[in-house]
Amino acid sequence: MELKLHRPICFFDLETTGTDICKDRIVEISILKVFPNGNKESKTWLVNPERPIPVQTIAFHGITDEKVANEPTFKQLSHQIYNMIKDADLGGYNSDRFDIPLLAEELLRAGLDFDMKNRVSVDVQTIFHKKEERTLSAAYKFYCGLTLENAHTAAADTAATYEILKSQLDRYGDLENDMKALSEFTTRKKSVDFAGFIALDENGEEIFTFGKHKGAKVDKVLEQEPGYYGWIQNADFPLYTKKVLTAIKLRKLNNKLV
Repeated sequence: MELKLHRPICFFDLETTGTDICKDRIVEISILKVFPNGNKESKTWLVNPERPIPVQTIAFHGITDEKVANEPTFKQLSHQIYNMIKDADLGGYNSDRFDIPLLAEELLRAGLDFDMKNRVSVDVQTIFHKKEERTLSAAYKFYCGLTLENAHTAAADTAATYEILKSQLDRYGDLENDMKALSEFTTRKKSVDFAGFIALDENGEEIFTFGKHKGAKVDKVLEQEPGYYGWIQNADFPLYTKKVLTAIKLRKLNNKLV
C-alpha cells in the first residue's frame, strides 16, 4: 500500500553522540522525502559534532571521531536540512520522543525557528508497539519479511522505517492511510513541547508536568510566580521547551493588552 499524502512527508533518522536531547549532538542524519505523487528524494549527511564521540556510542553506530573530523558541522548543514523538511510532515522510528526533539534543538541552536505548528508527525515505533511490541529489526522482519542489513546506520534505518509503515497499512485495516490520522494514533500524550515538560489537560489548557507546579496551569504559575519563567529560561531545559514557554507568556501578555 502506498501512502495517501496531501503534502510531502520526510522520514528521517539520526545517529548521535548520545541520548541527552539537551547536550548531545547529531553525527549522521538521513532524510527520505516522499511526495504526494510518489516521487522520492533522499539525502544522508555525516556531521561533525564538534566534540568527542563516546566509545560506547561508537560501538553502537560505528561512527568515529576520525570519520566525521572533516565533515561539516550541523550549523553549516542546517539550511539544507531545514529547506528539505520545511514543507513536510515528519516520520520516524521513536521520532516523537527522540529524533524530532533532538533535531529541533540542533535547528534552534543554528538560529532556525523550527516548530510543529503546521505539520504532523507519524511515529512508526508507536504503531509497532501498540500492535506487536518489537524492535526495528524485528519489525522489518515481521512486516516486510526481510532481514535489516546495516542496522543502526541512518540510511538503512530510515528506508526500513518507510517500508514498515507501508506494510503496517497493508496489515491493519483499521489504520487510516492519512498522515493526520496516523499522527493522532502515534501520539503517546498531548505534550506541547517535545520533551513533555508542558502538556495539555482535559480542557486543552497548558499545564506543567514536573516539579512543584506539576499539574498546575502554566499561565497561572507565570502570573503568580513570575520568577519561575526566568528560572526555566536559565536552567538546563531544552531550547524548544523554553521557546514554547515564551510563546505562552507572550500570548498571555497580548491577551491582557487587547
